Amino acid sequence: MSRTNVRYVNPPALSVPTGYTHVAEVHSGRTIYIAGQVALDHSGKVVGKNDFVAQATQVFENLKLALAAAGATFDNLVKVTTFVTDMSHLQTLRTLRVKYYGENAPASTLVQVGKLANEELMIEIEAIAVV
Repeated sequence: MSRTNVRYVNPPALSVPTGYTHVAEVHSGRTIYIAGQVALDHSGKVVGKNDFVAQATQVFENLKLALAAAGATFDNLVKVTTFVTDMSHLQTLRTLRVKYYGENAPASTLVQVGKLANEELMIEIEAIAVV
């Protein structure tokens, strides 16, 4: 889906990205900042202890709920920062990103960290969207 207020660009002088866009140029709109989403369910319990797929899926579902609360969807994302505790899950993350982000994948940064706020958590995603 093409949106007129955001232009997604992968400059030919840069490497071809896998599941994200190098540049998201915003021309107009309302900016939404979403705090880092983790694999907690509605009651605050960790989902998928030691299971990266279950945790990442919960994170994306939580992100979907946060976006919806602001009248947005994954199509409105322009920038995400993903924190993981083990980069060996990169291919799994890429597969899930494509499922949720779709055609206009946001600009993205991926960082491996020693641990997150709760030691059982394996992934956290913070996001910026424009509606």
